Amino acid sequence: MAVESRFVVIRNGVEAKTFMDKKSADEYDKMLDMADNLSQVFAQSTVELSDIASEELSIYLAQHREEVLVALLAKKPAKIKETKTVEELTEPAEKVILEAIAPAKSKKTRAKATKLSETG
Repeated sequence: MAVESRFVVIRNGVEAKTFMDKKSADEYDKMLDMADNLSQVFAQSTVELSDIASEELSIYLAQHREEVLVALLAKKPAKIKETKTVEELTEPAEKVILEAIAPAKSKKTRAKATKLSETG
């Protein structure tokens, strides 16, 4: 018999979502808390929003909290890593190959020169 642990997020007495790990359940619960807080802010504002629009907007903003924090200048944007072109990626490989071949050639050349000097 298999035993499974499930984590259920319950909001206002209703099962919202089920997760297989605690971390995901906690993150989802935290997102719903943020959405509730945002909907309270919208309710206090002078902007008229329907209940559905307020709920959808608050959930969207809670799900995209990192972008919202950047937009509010509360957080610096993440640095974008530079990507290299194909040429930049292949250039070092070519150098490594050439460096690997060059010593081999010089060894052959030295061997030939040694043989010539011995026979000459």
